[in-house]
Amino acid sequence: MNKGLPSETQEYLNQLREDIVFSEKLCGHDLKFHTTWGLFSPKGVDEGSRLLLDLMEIKEDDDSIDLGCGYGPLGLTMAKLAPKGKHLLVDKDFVAIEYSQMNARLNRLDNTEVFLSNGFNQVGDRRFDLIVSNLPAKTGKELYYLYFYDALARLNPGGRIYVVTISGLRKFVGRAFKEVFGNYKKVKQGKVYTVAMAVKT
Repeated sequence: MNKGLPSETQEYLNQLREDIVFSEKLCGHDLKFHTTWGLFSPKGVDEGSRLLLDLMEIKEDDDSIDLGCGYGPLGLTMAKLAPKGKHLLVDKDFVAIEYSQMNARLNRLDNTEVFLSNGFNQVGDRRFDLIVSNLPAKTGKELYYLYFYDALARLNPGGRIYVVTISGLRKFVGRAFKEVFGNYKKVKQGKVYTVAMAVKT
């Protein structure tokens, strides 16, 4: 409590500290989210994540990881779409992890696990059929290479990686996927976002 502030200002600050709560229909499933200021796209699921979810292919028993999960829209939707799989959500931001854990409980998704990890560094030797990430736009290419090579090591044979990026990164992602995975598919390119995928052969 900040003493001496006008009551209107104090009321406004108290409102900002409250959770932002909204519901979204993602891939035909109704999901409820709690978020907070400081997390990516806190007032609603962003266009890039929606695009990725609409375009990715997932089987009901796929095991997945959401790399950089934020408050969980990608990972929790995959948990809905693949109820027989196990789904891991990781982020390097402890606030994101708290909200992903809360949202997993809120949506009764018991086939999920959420924990703090800088990329894959706390994931151990777990293997996945599907890796997804809404890649941050202002991260250096060095980090992308770490993500991609670590993803290659943890994909099962035939496993897929899907990423959504701002379209300005599409050529870099294409080159990097060919270098790391030996293949690349531009799933969809829009004015703002591009979804790309590769397969571990």
